[in-house]
Amino acid sequence: ERLRAVTPYASVLLARNPSPMTLEGTNTWLLRAPDSEACVVVDPGPNDPAHLDAVAAAGPVAQILLTHGHSDHAAGAAALRERTRAPVRALDPAQRLGGEGLAEADVVAAAGLEVRVLATPGHTSDSLCFAVADAVLTGDTVLGRGTTVVAHPDGRLGNYLDSLRRLHELGHRTVLPGHGPELPDLAAITAYYLRHREERLEQVRAALDILGPDATAVDVVAVVYADVDRSLWP
Repeated sequence: ERLRAVTPYASVLLARNPSPMTLEGTNTWLLRAPDSEACVVVDPGPNDPAHLDAVAAAGPVAQILLTHGHSDHAAGAAALRERTRAPVRALDPAQRLGGEGLAEADVVAAAGLEVRVLATPGHTSDSLCFAVADAVLTGDTVLGRGTTVVAHPDGRLGNYLDSLRRLHELGHRTVLPGHGPELPDLAAITAYYLRHREERLEQVRAALDILGPDATAVDVVAVVYADVDRSLWP
């Protein structure tokens, strides 16, 4: 696998797990200062030995950070720890291996960088973003293409909208997403996401007005998401 440099301190390895939900696959991010030998790995991705071998070969790995616990981001964490002995750190205690947890306002100092932790629940309750220099690693909170799923019942739309507003306030930073291409402007994409969600909410309200109080979620989806690939309806 080919390591691709995106900024002077961030490179990406694309995991081989493409799907309608993961786009081209999971982006595994490697962070290091230009003069640092060690790196910080964000989201090892699935438990794919070839992918994890490539991540480990790009090390030495100082720490492994998870944006959230979904398997396409975190399933490979234990195996990468076995290869590198690096601690796995996450908000969810169940995802931690040999390292401290991560929480709002924590700063991870490693590989010559300071990585600031932002609690951004919504896609899932344990979703985190990581701010480093002039970029933000957004996991599934902001994608490089399309919009993300709020994963009921763990994810909550109200929390997600709050997290989008918080990211918007960070201004014009580079977006390093969990899936899809990097984006140049966090403020612009979060403004779009917020508009999109408000439009969808209005469409849901309008559908309920037509369908009546006995409408099911499936009934609403068939109206509001008629333009979306049916494979994504569930």
